[in-house]
Amino acid sequence: MESYPRYVTKDFKPFDPVELAKKTEMIVCRKGPMGEERKYTSFYVTGVYGGIATGYACGCCLRCVFCWVDWSRDFPERFGNFYSSEDVFNRLRDVAHKAKVNKIRISNSEPTLGREHLIKLLEYVEDSDFKLFILETNGILFGIDKSYVRDISKFKKVHVRVSLKAGNPEAFEKKTGALKESFEIPFNAIKNLLDFGVSFHVAAMSADPRIMSQSERKELMLKLLEINPKLLFELEEEIIDPYNTALARLNYAGLDLKWPLEEVYKPIKRIFTSNIDE
Repeated sequence: MESYPRYVTKDFKPFDPVELAKKTEMIVCRKGPMGEERKYTSFYVTGVYGGIATGYACGCCLRCVFCWVDWSRDFPERFGNFYSSEDVFNRLRDVAHKAKVNKIRISNSEPTLGREHLIKLLEYVEDSDFKLFILETNGILFGIDKSYVRDISKFKKVHVRVSLKAGNPEAFEKKTGALKESFEIPFNAIKNLLDFGVSFHVAAMSADPRIMSQSERKELMLKLLEINPKLLFELEEEIIDPYNTALARLNYAGLDLKWPLEEVYKPIKRIFTSNIDE
């Protein structure tokens, strides 16, 4: 585990996010009697998306300096328990029915790690009375494997949220720890989602001038515009939330941001697809 990246520091060595995905899968996924199992820390309902049952999984293939999630991202071997896809679905169903919500998701991690586990979970969702599964991803695995996106496109209840971290390669490396050569991968994921007609929208940490300059934000917008102008009208712009873990990671990276935020760029209007708003 000595070569396993934990969080960005002032003198960090950039890593290959695809290789980190493989290493992380070896920690958070395993074969079980009912198929591939994955590590989760908890299951409960949160207020986002109008109320949604959420499974909190362990492990990611980026090391974003502004990430809010708990330390299971950085030390996945220390947290969580293994669950089969059926176990996860049953737990999400139970907490959802108790709270009377009809949407579910996987958060706190990169949910595309453990492909077999995720696909099986989506099969349970597709055959259920749930209305929607929101798949929040950094786009790395969807960007390198078009067949993965093809498999996701078979499910009608899935809506994908692709989270972009930066507007140019140098900023991507600084903010995520990943090699700047991998900057284009999430944009390839967006193109793949468009090609297969998957319901999705793009989110970006672009409304916070402490972490993204106006010029970088413009670069990001132009890249989305080149792919499809519709992406701009559905863009979800974010600012950093001052969770203790986010503040710690920013500190480890040597970023001393002024708090609270006094000036925020006016975000482009958020327009979610109707199946999220309803």
